Amino acid sequence: MTLVQRTCAAVVPASRQVAMQAQARMDNKTKPRGSLGRLEELACRLASIYGTPDPALPTKAVVVMAADHGSAEEGVSAYPQEVTVQMVRNFAAGGAAINVLARLQHARVIVVDMGTKAPLDGLAQVRSHRLGAGTANFTRGPAMSREVAVRAVEFGIALAAELHETGVGLLAVGEMGIANTTASSAITAALLRQTPEQVTGRGTGVDDDRLRRKVWAVGQALEVNRPDSADPLDVLAKVGGFEIAGLAGVILGAAARKVPVVLDGFITGAAALVAVGLCPAVGEYLIASHRSAEPGHAFILRRLGLRPLLDLDMRLGEGTGAALALNLAEASLRLLREMATFEAAGVTDAGA
Repeated sequence: MTLVQRTCAAVVPASRQVAMQAQARMDNKTKPRGSLGRLEELACRLASIYGTPDPALPTKAVVVMAADHGSAEEGVSAYPQEVTVQMVRNFAAGGAAINVLARLQHARVIVVDMGTKAPLDGLAQVRSHRLGAGTANFTRGPAMSREVAVRAVEFGIALAAELHETGVGLLAVGEMGIANTTASSAITAALLRQTPEQVTGRGTGVDDDRLRRKVWAVGQALEVNRPDSADPLDVLAKVGGFEIAGLAGVILGAAARKVPVVLDGFITGAAALVAVGLCPAVGEYLIASHRSAEPGHAFILRRLGLRPLLDLDMRLGEGTGAALALNLAEASLRLLREMATFEAAGVTDAGA
């Protein structure tokens, strides 16, 4: 058995019985039944993943994976490709939006270079797992080989295992890579059998001309490579990205260790599509943080059966939406753990 197969075999369904027990605890708190709305739902979902109706407050971390994409050659982004490396340096210096929001949540940030165009030598704050200087231009052939795609997924699995061993119990995921919404659009179109026009958006804010180029690039990639929608690894190799593959592995590895994963937006959603395609039970470990402005994200959320916690018109990436949702996750668990019961507070339970 390969590492990917062993990891998928280790993923077990979340406990519906524990979710019901957690809801019973919530119903006994000093409030009308269901009055905390989706915070109650979130607490019960987390409890079902942890396997206890009284889960401890978890240590939080954000994994941000970065890589470049050969499709940037087709003029699909409003920003030049060197911005990927520049932003990773900003992550390392603690100056990006994800750093600010992670500090607010007391969450550790793990930045991984999966294959930026220029190397990031000498940055101790950035882990290096380079699979190349960015993927190949997928409008002319596969983005990477299947072997490289598997290596990226396996690295993500190993990273999730390492973080779990160091005590991380709640994981958010994010990414950085110029042209990665183009790859995510291609993955979404391939796995969900949608047209490029349906799932391709403006990404970093491209104008109409660049949007047309982007839609063309996605369509060309699908036509040239013919990814097999029944084989997520084939799709990942032919039209994906190094960072997307790595994040798919992180999601798989976390689920195998009963660690919930808070998704960011479109790109992490594409990684989740791959992970769920490989192991359907992974879907029970996913939390959608926010609704991206990218049209393809709506198709992903529908397929995964996820309802995002926030809708803030965000489209930055980096894990920023996921970092915000970490606060909601902790709030829901604190309510479950710390809020008084009717009996303890001497309050009449009108709904009993």
